[in-house]
Amino acid sequence: MAAELHVELVAADRSVWSGEATLVIARTASGDIGVMPGHQPLLGVLESGPVTIRTSDGGTVVAAVHGGFVSFADDKLSLLAEIVELSDEIDVQRAERALERAKSETDAAAERRADVRLRAVAGVH
Repeated sequence: MAAELHVELVAADRSVWSGEATLVIARTASGDIGVMPGHQPLLGVLESGPVTIRTSDGGTVVAAVHGGFVSFADDKLSLLAEIVELSDEIDVQRAERALERAKSETDAAAERRADVRLRAVAGVH
C-alpha cells in the first residue's frame, strides 16, 4: 500500500473536500509547495491560487483557493481557506466576464480571483 496523507480542505462556510491523497500542491506566501506523506511539519499562509490534490485512487481534485492557512503534521494536511471553489463548481463564462470587468476597472484583487478560478477549471497550477 502506498503512503497516504489525510487531507481536509475547508472554507469559512463549509467543509469542501476530505479524503486520502498522495500529493497536494498549493501556493503559499513563500511560493508553491508540494506535500507528500512524510513531509516535514509546516504551517503557512495560503495565497490565492489553485490547489491540486492527487487522490489515493488516482483521481485529481482541483480547487480555487483564496487566502487562508495550511498546516501539516503526522500525515494530516489541513487547508483552511476564506473561499474555496472546486473546479466543477466554477461557472467559466461568469469567471471570464469577471476577469474582463476587473481588467477594465483595474481591480487587481478581483482580476487575481477570476484568474485563479479559470486556472482551477483548466487544471493549471
